[in-house]
Amino acid sequence: MTTPPTLLVVDDNPTKRYLLVSWLARAGFTIREAETGGEALRLLPGSGIDLVVLDVKLPDMSGFDVCEKIKTDPAYGALPVVHVSAHAVDVNDRTQGLNRGADAYLIEPIEPDELIATCQSVLRYYSARRRAELLAARMVRLAEATLAINLASSLPALLEEAAAGAYDIFGGPVVVLAETADGDSLAATGSPPVVRPWSLAEPNVAVGSLVRTDQPADWDIVEWSEGEQVAVAAARLRIDRPPVYVAVPSSSQTPGFPVLRQLSQAVAAAVEAQRSYDEEHGIAITLQRSLLQSQLPAVPGVDMAVRYMPAGSQTEVGGDFYEVTMLDGRLLVAIGDVAGHSLHAATVMAEVRHAVRAYAVEGHPPGTVLGLVNRFMRRVLPADSATVCLFTLDPVTGEVRMAGAGHLPPLLHTADGVSFLQPGGALLGINAPRPDDLTFVLPHGGTLVLYTDGLIERRDEDIDVGLAALRRVAAEVDPDLEDFCDRLLFRLGAAGQTGDDVAVVAIRRS
Repeated sequence: MTTPPTLLVVDDNPTKRYLLVSWLARAGFTIREAETGGEALRLLPGSGIDLVVLDVKLPDMSGFDVCEKIKTDPAYGALPVVHVSAHAVDVNDRTQGLNRGADAYLIEPIEPDELIATCQSVLRYYSARRRAELLAARMVRLAEATLAINLASSLPALLEEAAAGAYDIFGGPVVVLAETADGDSLAATGSPPVVRPWSLAEPNVAVGSLVRTDQPADWDIVEWSEGEQVAVAAARLRIDRPPVYVAVPSSSQTPGFPVLRQLSQAVAAAVEAQRSYDEEHGIAITLQRSLLQSQLPAVPGVDMAVRYMPAGSQTEVGGDFYEVTMLDGRLLVAIGDVAGHSLHAATVMAEVRHAVRAYAVEGHPPGTVLGLVNRFMRRVLPADSATVCLFTLDPVTGEVRMAGAGHLPPLLHTADGVSFLQPGGALLGINAPRPDDLTFVLPHGGTLVLYTDGLIERRDEDIDVGLAALRRVAAEVDPDLEDFCDRLLFRLGAAGQTGDDVAVVAIRRS
C-alpha cells in the first residue's frame, strides 16, 4: 500500500487553516499544521513532509521569506511550496512569490478542487524529479562500482566490491552470490562485506538477465526488515555457466529495476572473466610445473638447490625454467627466461628447455648448444625470444665452461668474495655472432648462483640496485644451500615485491 503524501499547511487564520486542512484531508493527504513561519521551519527537519501549503501573510515573517529559506536549505531545498493568499494578489506579488521559489501561487477564494489538483500536480512533478535524480545518482555509483569490480584481483575480492557497490547504491542488506571455477558457491554480505560459503536452492535460470521478487526466507543468509521482500537480479551469460545473483530490499527499487539489472550484468561479466582467467592460469601453472624438474641428480662432491616461484596469482604464468642433469660425467646446469607471461610463454619455455637438453646430450659445448637452440628458435619460433645461461661443471676438477645468451650475470661466491661473471652473448631469437665460452675453475667451497630477473628487477628501480642487493645478501652463503635459496627469496623476491616468476639455481663444489 502506498503511503499518502504528507502536507504542511501554514496559516495564522484558524478558520482558513481549518478549511484548507479539511479539503486536503478529504483528498487523502496526511496533514500537519503550523501558525507561523518560524514554527513551520522548526517542523520541517526530519518530518517527512512532502509539500508545504504556505500563506503569504504570516505574523512573524512573510511567506516569501519562509519559501526562500526552504528553497535555499540543502537539507530540504527540493521540497515543493504552494503559496495561497487573499491579500497579496496582484501581479507583483505573484511574480515575487514564484521568483523566490514557489512552485504554484493560488489566489483566494480558492476552489477545493483547484487546490487539490494543484497539490497533486506539483507532487507528481517532484516525484518524477526525485526519481530522475535518484536514478542519476545511482548510475554514477553503478559506474564506480563496475570499475571497482573489474579491478578486483580475485573472485572473493570481486564479490566484496560488488556487495559494497550494491550497499552504496541501494542501502540495507545486500547479497551477491556466484560460483567459483571449482563449483563452490560464495556469497558476499554486509557492510563492510564478508565472503562466506552459501548456496541457493534454485531452479534452472535461462541465459540472460531478469529481476524478480523473492521472500526473505529464501535469502536467510542476512536479516531483512520486517515486512520487506527481496528484489533479486539474476544474470547468466552462458548456458554452461551458473548464474550470478544480486539481492537487495524491494523497497529500494524504482520502476523497471534498471540499476539492479545492470549491476547484476556487470558482476556476471566480471565473474565470467575471472573464472576464465582462473581456469587458464591453473592450466598454465600445472603445465609449467610439470615441465620443470621434480628431482635433482645426486652428484658426489657437489651440493645443489633450486627454487621456482610463479608470479602472483593475478599475473599470467611466465616462461622461467632451469635444468640440472649429469651428462657424460659432467654436471649440466641451465637457467632461462622466455619473453612474455602467458600460456604460450610456458609452452615455448618447454620447447627451449628440451632443445637445450637435446643438443647438450649430443655432446656439444655450451656455446655451441646455445647457437643450435638459437637456430632452432629462429626457424620454428621466429616471433619469440629467450635468455639463457648454461654451463658444465666437472665435479672432480672443478672446471667450468659457461655460455650466456642475454641472461643476467651469474653470481660467483668464493673465499675471495662475491663477483658477477660476464659470459656475454646476445639473447636467443636474433641473428648475432656468439663469443667464446667462458672457462674457469670453481674452487672447493665456491658457489655459483643462477637466477632470473624476477629475483632482482623492480619496476621502479634500476637493475643495478637489484644486483647490488643480491651481492649483499649473497656475501655469506649458508652451510645448507636450501637455507641459502630460501634467504635469497625472502630478502629479494618472496615478500610480494615482484610481479614476475623467480627461478634460482645454486651449485657449490663441496
